[in-house]
Amino acid sequence: MAQSSGLFLILHVAGAVALLLWAVRLIRTGVERAFARQLRGWLRGSARSRFLAAATGAMSAIALQSSTAVALLISGFVGAGSVGAATGIAIMLGADLGSAVVASVLLSGADLLVPALLLFGVVLFLRGPTARVRQIGRILIGLALVFVSLDLIRDATAPLGESTGVTAVLTALTSDLPLAFILGAAVAWAMHSSVAAILFYVTLAAQGVLPPAAAMAMILGANAGGALIAVVLTLAAPPEVRRVTTANLVMRASAAAFATFLLSRLEGPLPGAGAQITAQLIGVHIGFNVALALLFLPLIGPAERLATLLHPLAPAGGRATGPRTALDNAALDRPEQALALARREVLRIGETVEAMLRTARDLFQNWDETAAANLQANEAFVAERHHDVKLFLASLSRRCKDEPVEQAAQDLARIAVDFETASDAISGNLRVIANRLHAEGLRFSDAGQAELSDFHNRVLVNAQLALDVLMTGDPDTAHGLMAKKDAMRGLENELQHSHLARLRDGRPESLETSAIHQETLRSLKLVNTSFSMVAYPLLHQAGRLLTSRLT
Repeated sequence: MAQSSGLFLILHVAGAVALLLWAVRLIRTGVERAFARQLRGWLRGSARSRFLAAATGAMSAIALQSSTAVALLISGFVGAGSVGAATGIAIMLGADLGSAVVASVLLSGADLLVPALLLFGVVLFLRGPTARVRQIGRILIGLALVFVSLDLIRDATAPLGESTGVTAVLTALTSDLPLAFILGAAVAWAMHSSVAAILFYVTLAAQGVLPPAAAMAMILGANAGGALIAVVLTLAAPPEVRRVTTANLVMRASAAAFATFLLSRLEGPLPGAGAQITAQLIGVHIGFNVALALLFLPLIGPAERLATLLHPLAPAGGRATGPRTALDNAALDRPEQALALARREVLRIGETVEAMLRTARDLFQNWDETAAANLQANEAFVAERHHDVKLFLASLSRRCKDEPVEQAAQDLARIAVDFETASDAISGNLRVIANRLHAEGLRFSDAGQAELSDFHNRVLVNAQLALDVLMTGDPDTAHGLMAKKDAMRGLENELQHSHLARLRDGRPESLETSAIHQETLRSLKLVNTSFSMVAYPLLHQAGRLLTSRLT
């Protein structure tokens, strides 16, 4: 009977923790699908100062409920050259603080809100007029389920406080805080969520199951374990990306280990119970992350140099000593993992092409030889990555004859082809046109320049939306992307007519630049179409595509 009771207890706790992990993921998915474009814009625009970068990282982590999610977002920007490593490190310091704030909010005792959150969340998710409203409903449902899961954990662990055997084992952790630190890091790694792990530890401590000192050590361990998650997930990334996650791990793990050492020097048990110990533990968690940010923000330069020693760039004309791609042939026998790696690599290609589009826009304003050379280098990089993705997905299709896997592989391969097409149009056409304008001293008419700049900016926005679609897989967002593609086709026709009207008026600037004006429009339209093709597989699966435009 006791054995049956023990098994039931384990299942109860495991189920409650599983619900907690799912609820946190539900919130993060909703935020990614509703606000991914805004988050990406904030992160890209945070390079002006380290403190701004840290603040942006904190807000992003609060929104995504995860510093790891911020790390994966920022890794794409660093890999594409949109954000420097130093800025990335500052963003990660802020993201860790933001995840600490998230834990505090989720433990604030908002149980009375659960029925309201569930009611409004389900209504918005099922009846919301737009995709964003429906995702807000998803977020509200996730918040309600977090509170429900914490209640389940409290109920499940209440009997543990009366078990002398369990109490003796957990109390022993107080006399071995390094072991508690390691256990806290391991559980956070296993959960793949430091927020969920910390919520679990604090709940156990509030129930009187986990001694306060051991809970503090485990929370510090979770801070280190959370940083380790990002390092492992970016093992196949370029050296520039791994510098960010490695520097963050070194700073957090060393500071957390030192704090655990100081904690072990304290004499006597820590006071408090219930809500009081909850406030103490959350205060320690937030205080640790505030101190970490204040201590290391001025030291980002040395931290970056240390990370550079650990992850050097490849010598000129050579290749990096570490992996340069997310693709791993060892994963080909695990189709789901292989597709996830391929998707990460295709997303990285798309991020690079988007960065190229930004550079091309700037070249039309101010020609820069170094930036132009970087465009050509990025074009070669995209071609190389596309070749590797194509071979990887072909190998996956040969090994796995499952139709959904083969279809997903074909879809990713087509998207990679489209991204390379956009890369060729940017470097082979737009760069050449910008160089011709500079070399021959030509300029578009004021009206023509304004039209092209606006069109370029619209293409850039659509490229960002396409990357959001690739990352989230949301059919509603994909539908919006295709609607923008149709709108751009109509706009391109209007701009061609406007240009012809200026030619009829005999404007000198329009006569001089007529050919390159039209070629610029055609190239930008090609880039827009290439990015928009990301939406086709999702819309096809959702049954939202017509078989033909013919009437």
